[in-house]
Amino acid sequence: MSPPRTAKFLDRSTPPHVVTMVALASLAAMSMNLFLPSLPKMTAYFGTSYAVMQITVAGYLGVNGVMQLVIGPLSDNLGRRRVLLWAIVIFVFATVGCLLSTHIAAFLIFRGFQAVIVAALILPRAAIRDLYPTNEAAAMIGYVTMGMSVAPMVAPAVGGALQGLFGWQASFGLLAILGVLLTWVAWRDMGETAARSHATLTQQFRQYPVLFRSPRFWGYAGTAAFCSGTFFAYLGGAPYVGSEIFGLTPTHLGLLFGAPSIGYFIGNGLTGRFAALKGPNRMIIAGVIVTAIGPALSLVLTFVMPTNPLTFFGPMILTGIGNGLVLPSATAGMMSVRPELAGTASGLGGAVNIGGGATLSALAGVLLMEAETALPLVSLMLASAVLSALGIVVVLLREARLSRG
Repeated sequence: MSPPRTAKFLDRSTPPHVVTMVALASLAAMSMNLFLPSLPKMTAYFGTSYAVMQITVAGYLGVNGVMQLVIGPLSDNLGRRRVLLWAIVIFVFATVGCLLSTHIAAFLIFRGFQAVIVAALILPRAAIRDLYPTNEAAAMIGYVTMGMSVAPMVAPAVGGALQGLFGWQASFGLLAILGVLLTWVAWRDMGETAARSHATLTQQFRQYPVLFRSPRFWGYAGTAAFCSGTFFAYLGGAPYVGSEIFGLTPTHLGLLFGAPSIGYFIGNGLTGRFAALKGPNRMIIAGVIVTAIGPALSLVLTFVMPTNPLTFFGPMILTGIGNGLVLPSATAGMMSVRPELAGTASGLGGAVNIGGGATLSALAGVLLMEAETALPLVSLMLASAVLSALGIVVVLLREARLSRG
């Protein structure tokens, strides 16, 4: 599937290639989890506690969410291309700052600036919605995120290997190199897809209440936030579970850590194949069910074999499949509420998603303090999966009411 050739682009004559969008989204995904197998070693390097190092995940997600509130409207006003290019450049400088940091405070500051790379995640999605109607947009987002999901699938294993060979700084060196390369790629290929806005930035930000008043938007946003919340809780707690409870080495932890990403790859592939035919709501319903099965199965197996890491990491593949079914369709649904505000909706929805993720990630760290099994984490993940089902119920009830007039 390729972008329609009849679209008009403002800054360049060609639309962005799907490979470019996959690569950009992959960089954003890798920046979140490439270094996670190094967290225990980084804790010792900076002479701090694991709870403080947890800010590199929870704090990053929080800044990430705030930035999406700004990046979305900016891209609707100034264009996807210009905002994206500046974001990648800032990310490269922030990554170099992380690499050179010798104090935890400096590292956390630069880590916060790294969060600007979220533009590479939300703006390709907005560009897709610029080009396609809702059902086709869900399918196209599924294909893009299927390709993107390879990055978080292999990133922990790569990060673990880099830690073993060169130390934690190597992960940030790799991110800096990739950032420079993708700056060039985006400059050459990321054509503008948004129609030129005649509103001022102030007027653009004033469009937020339009989305705030939409039950359908909040239904889709809630579904996405709590569904992906299962993964963010996993991000916050899995390094501790793997290293402290199961005693895994960084290399082994990196290999097992990518289990949800394997499922995410599969789920996005299914979305790309069936979303245009079945519609986003059916894909979401199937996805929230599969998402919940993962932690539920892990919960049962943890009681049976509490010392086996496979009982925790194995079922996470199902949670990844569920996320892959839900998130592209929920994202397309959010942006379909007001198509002319696709960037704003993508930013606001992403902020809700990331804000909830930051909370769940931090909560996972708190619940696991001195824990002897993975039960606190899988229980939190199951609760988040159940809550995600409530969001799609809101959407279905609203659409039923609208259909009755």
